[in-house]
Amino acid sequence: MKILLDEMYPAALADTLTAEGIEAFTARLLGLAGSSDSDLLEFAAREGHTVLTENVSDFARLSGERLTAGGHHPGILIALSSRFSRRPAGISAIVAAVKQIGGDELSDRLVYLERPQGL
Repeated sequence: MKILLDEMYPAALADTLTAEGIEAFTARLLGLAGSSDSDLLEFAAREGHTVLTENVSDFARLSGERLTAGGHHPGILIALSSRFSRRPAGISAIVAAVKQIGGDELSDRLVYLERPQGL
């Protein structure tokens, strides 16, 4: 799985995911800083990246529009801010949640990450 982290996430999250065997890239690293959510999803679909975001409203709408128009995407992971913190102390919970769904088929799906027990 290749993950494209939305702009709200720190490079430390990408580094930790990569250390755990999951290719992860920040929007900034890929030259997408300041891009619209639509452009971010377009890039992800073209390059085969699953998007990780907490922006459920925009990405749920964009996913629906894309699928309705006959398009596809490699998946969108939603880490709700009420469940996960972007701060350094919250990185391990996000990584564990991503690893929990690592083997699932994500194509064209919007998946809400669940906070693992004990984290």
